[in-house]
Amino acid sequence: MSESTFQRVEKKYLLGRRQFSLLLRAAKDRIRSDEFGSYTIQSLYYDTDDYALIRRSIEKPVYKEKLRLRIYGSERGDDGRAAFVELKKKFKGVVYKRRAETPLKSACEWLDHGRAPEKRVQIEREIGYFLSVNALKPSALISCERTALYLPDDSIRLTLDKNILFRAERLSLYDGIGGERLICPDETLMEIKLPDAMPVWMARLFSSLGIFPVSFSKYGTGYKNILLPEILGIPSGVRKGAEQAGGMKIA
Repeated sequence: MSESTFQRVEKKYLLGRRQFSLLLRAAKDRIRSDEFGSYTIQSLYYDTDDYALIRRSIEKPVYKEKLRLRIYGSERGDDGRAAFVELKKKFKGVVYKRRAETPLKSACEWLDHGRAPEKRVQIEREIGYFLSVNALKPSALISCERTALYLPDDSIRLTLDKNILFRAERLSLYDGIGGERLICPDETLMEIKLPDAMPVWMARLFSSLGIFPVSFSKYGTGYKNILLPEILGIPSGVRKGAEQAGGMKIA
């Protein structure tokens, strides 16, 4: 297995179609597409039987953590395909992500059946400990279409996610994408990954376009808007009608 570590500040923005177009036009001379361009991401989140990790995360504690298994591409998974086991922690607004790369089959045997790698590097020991103190199982599968950009002069990375889909059944990366939408078809979730402070020019541009940070977790939104109503027995038609009318908020 190989491992990698990321430490950064992450800010999220939900853009309408016009904002998205104006932003790309205004920043076109400063941003570049990264080496991967546009691609599909599939992420399988792990949680307890009673969803303790995401319920705690929604409460916005000073420290929180989550575990997910991720692959890239829209096709169904295969045993030898590269997969990434990610332990993501957030403390006082700073995100620390530790990631181990392994074949999908090995990742599933480890996370689902407890068959850990024989020779483990540090991140695998951290993940192993996290698994040992939390009785985790697959809880949600989220996919999205992502475009990755970066700013060469500022060491800043931007990701633009569309078609974000959530499902709480068929929880296997071998089953491909599919599920309920978490954002409207004409919306884009933009995430900016910063080493520290945002450049002044970017802050001014965002302000001029009416682009402001939002609190948005894909897993958290799926839990509140889709999974929790099902747990509470709220019929789908009632739930969706209330959401469209703006009359339903689930804390």
